[in-house]
Amino acid sequence: MYAEEPPIGFDIVEIGEVQDGWEDTWRDFHHGIVVGRLWVGPPWDTAPAGALSVVIDPGRAFGTGAHPTTRLCLELLQDVVPSSLVDVGCGSGVLSIAAARLGFAPVSALDIDEVALEVTAANAATNGVELELVTEPPPAALAVMNIALDVVERVLPELPVERAIVSGYLERDEPLAPGWHGVERRVRDGWAADLLERG
Repeated sequence: MYAEEPPIGFDIVEIGEVQDGWEDTWRDFHHGIVVGRLWVGPPWDTAPAGALSVVIDPGRAFGTGAHPTTRLCLELLQDVVPSSLVDVGCGSGVLSIAAARLGFAPVSALDIDEVALEVTAANAATNGVELELVTEPPPAALAVMNIALDVVERVLPELPVERAIVSGYLERDEPLAPGWHGVERRVRDGWAADLLERG
């Protein structure tokens, strides 16, 4: 129970009580977003005319496209020349599917979580794009990683790539990895993303 009145817009629900319509209400929180030439959204929403659509079912894997770090990665993807790409920690597949829609090929989606790979495969099929699902990073021209800073820093030196778009950390943070240097930085709502180069 609340000691005071609940915040405006919130209903008090007793433990064990389930509100009618809960199975559809959560959909009200997921809407499509436009990032440059891309529209990323759920299957029950509609892309605007002319946008490259990336339909992501926000199911059992992380990543709907709405978080600032995902938006920053999508922006940077549109500013580099399409090439081979590996999406490290692919989650729902939003970044790898967006890359394929932007003309990157071949695109590999890497995750250690089998559920994430299953969700990515399903989302790729929905979008009609071809991805290679992998558990080890293949050689590629570009990697994209939207994961925790410590993971970015640990994985970067071992990746068989020359460039990387990385995010998943705050604006005050900066990835530091031997042999890598920053080329471009984007920030949004206190979060950051970087385009890095080896050398």
